[in-house]
Amino acid sequence: MNLLLFITVLVVSFVVVRIGAIAFQLTGLEWSVAKFQALSCFTATGFTTKEAELITSDRQRRRIASILIIIGHAGLVTLIATLANSLRAYMVIGDRLSRPILPFQLPAFLVSLMPLINLVIILTAAYVIYRIFTNTRFAKKLTDVLRKRLMKSEAFRPVSFEELLLATGGYGVSKITITAENPVLDKTLAGSDLRSQDITVLAIVRGGETIPNPRANTKIVEGDELICFGKLKNIRDKTSRKSQANSQAS
Repeated sequence: MNLLLFITVLVVSFVVVRIGAIAFQLTGLEWSVAKFQALSCFTATGFTTKEAELITSDRQRRRIASILIIIGHAGLVTLIATLANSLRAYMVIGDRLSRPILPFQLPAFLVSLMPLINLVIILTAAYVIYRIFTNTRFAKKLTDVLRKRLMKSEAFRPVSFEELLLATGGYGVSKITITAENPVLDKTLAGSDLRSQDITVLAIVRGGETIPNPRANTKIVEGDELICFGKLKNIRDKTSRKSQANSQAS
């Protein structure tokens, strides 16, 4: 029973970390950063990197991190307890089997190896679970399913920009995907008013091609990806206002 509980908690832990990574990505983090920060929060490792500022500077991400930290502590305690109980249970069973209650008696060396056998089973199960969840095809399918369910539940508000790099002073590089509801759609860079918000467009990715250093009269069309440098807070605030407006309109 303890062995089954250990495996169950381990599987749930992998799923929770994956959900946390998806939640971070929906708030605008790049996928590799989202996965690392989710694992860091769940294990309470607390890496002090510049990327960690992306978590602490945003209210929604702090909420996700808090949930991961709490669940991570509970999961770690449960794993340690079930592991200890599993080994202890086999020692008790082995002690009973070593008594001459039955017509036969287990060899002493076999009884002494039972905790080690149980430990090998646990390590093997942990390795198999790790290999399954790190399999590229399985991980992609699981991520797609969890992302759809998370977005459907509306537990976290997705944003239309992706933070790629954090620089000093809250400035960084972001990728903004232009949707039909974006206020800068069909405007030129000069008319988009992005410069006044401390946002500079470094390049535009359109149809798989990159337009570096776009001119001020370049028109922004739907589907464009704007690679920008600027105050990340300004981008988040602008996206939040747009999301709230869309929610009220719907």
